Amino acid sequence: MIDTHAHLDALDEDPADVVARARDAGVTRILTVGMAQAVELADRFQDVYAIVGIHPHESADGDIDEVRRLQAHPKVVAVGETGLDWFRNYATPEAQRSIFEAQLGLATELGKPVVIHTRAADDDTLAALADFDGTVVLHCFSSPRMLPTALERGWYVSFAGNATYKNAPELRIAASQVRADRILAETDCPYLAPQAVRGKRNEPAYVTYTLGVLAQARGEDPDELGARIDANATACFRL
Repeated sequence: MIDTHAHLDALDEDPADVVARARDAGVTRILTVGMAQAVELADRFQDVYAIVGIHPHESADGDIDEVRRLQAHPKVVAVGETGLDWFRNYATPEAQRSIFEAQLGLATELGKPVVIHTRAADDDTLAALADFDGTVVLHCFSSPRMLPTALERGWYVSFAGNATYKNAPELRIAASQVRADRILAETDCPYLAPQAVRGKRNEPAYVTYTLGVLAQARGEDPDELGARIDANATACFRL
């Protein structure tokens, strides 16, 4: 099993302990998201890889040249997370659009996947991606309105712990509709702990809870779905 989106640098304990618990739970690879610290963690652990980019909240101070520099590391496998977030006002719409466009251009130039964050911005996110022909991962999928476009364009759709919540049946329905070769799973830790451990700080080991709920929604065996998700991530991120 793989956790395709974690924030190991945001955890409040030694990442070595977190990675060890993940291994014990059967999570053999972790993609950690961020900037320089993510790359450092990928260097430190054999089974950790990095996704490097500027989050929409950090758009005002984002340094695309630094992203480009970090992307040269052999264990950096994607650009992101990047996108648009109209739910909070941590960066202006102009700054977010500008840095999003720059990172889409960088992903195109490097031939790497782009990991998308979108919140309260579905239409604008879809518009920004309209002319992007590369590999797209919709991280922490929470926007069922985007699913038809994702299915049509062959984007990867990644589900986090919120898909397990009792008040989110629409996300489980969406999970049942994603093609077998395009579904991914993640924790987005330390956020969004799955329902079974809700209230705890999330960590990569807990992606197995999300896997169980996704398998139930799809009418599949969890082990088989876990192997499929691992294979999908291998193809998507060229692991």
